[in-house]
Amino acid sequence: MSPMHTVAVLALAPVVGFDMTIPPTVLGSARGPDDSPLYDVRLCGLDPAGVMSTSGYTIVPQAGPELLATADTVIVPGTQLPRARRHGTLPGEVAEALSTIRDDARIVSICTGAFVLGAAGLLDGRRATTHWAHAEDFRRLFPRVRLDENLLFVEDGNICTAAGLAAGLDLCLHLLRTDHGSEVANRAARYCVVPPWREGGQSQFIDRNIPDDGSDGTAPTRAWMLRHLDREQLDLATMAAHARMSVRTFTRRFKSETGQAPGAWLLQQRLRHARYLLETTDLPIDEVARAAGMGSAASLRHHMRIELGVPPLAYRRTFRAERPSGTRRTSEIARVPAMGSPPVAGSKA
Repeated sequence: MSPMHTVAVLALAPVVGFDMTIPPTVLGSARGPDDSPLYDVRLCGLDPAGVMSTSGYTIVPQAGPELLATADTVIVPGTQLPRARRHGTLPGEVAEALSTIRDDARIVSICTGAFVLGAAGLLDGRRATTHWAHAEDFRRLFPRVRLDENLLFVEDGNICTAAGLAAGLDLCLHLLRTDHGSEVANRAARYCVVPPWREGGQSQFIDRNIPDDGSDGTAPTRAWMLRHLDREQLDLATMAAHARMSVRTFTRRFKSETGQAPGAWLLQQRLRHARYLLETTDLPIDEVARAAGMGSAASLRHHMRIELGVPPLAYRRTFRAERPSGTRRTSEIARVPAMGSPPVAGSKA
């Protein structure tokens, strides 16, 4: 990758203003060791007079659609573009603009920007995500896309899709981490005052009627579990006993609060902690496994291959060494961005 990777943010009216500001804010804040910017992020549009936002204001783009032909990364923020959202098709000028994108460019959507990529046929046969509230419409319009609305973002080859709104932050930080490593991504996250990763997926944000039974929920037990990840024996009965609930009640409350079953959540935290240790320490793999409560190096390798597609040593080399110019990771899906710091005890999913 060249020192100044060009990012074109294609605003299609009416554009979701929040989505549109994420790439310039996150990627635009990324700096190299000499404090030089790593990305040239520019807003482009089809109408030089301006692009109307869903909030009623107009944005004047810095460039026209010709920028798409030279951009290294093209990002389509959320939009209410009528033909894409209602009929799964594109106006001729939009389709023509998208056709100029380089074959080797990375293509990204945020929120309902996925409808534009879907209408262009770019997501056919691929995994993708979009805002959970629009998943039913998306499936109806684009049945060839393997949609999973439970994820914050998906990476399938050179195409990445983010879920609704703030998930664009998660994906842009993932792009930073993929291009330049965790340290650069974490600095950008600190500058933007956002976490470098978020646990779970969209399922924790989907509207659901959760009864209030007057208890304190499972948050204290989750905090306790995070402080004791090195314990191998954190079974469901132990978790429920700590929360002073029956196993059945604990399981129901835990899933309603986090969107995940207790065992799946715990495994995610163990892997996250293991990834943090691989990124930031020189501990042998056996010790990393024990510290994360995975038991053995063989167990850690097994779970990392399933979740990430790479063994621990390969992961450590990837995130502790500078990535060669022009390379890009092509993992199919990222359920949770790689962590840059350990979980904060007491934090709520």
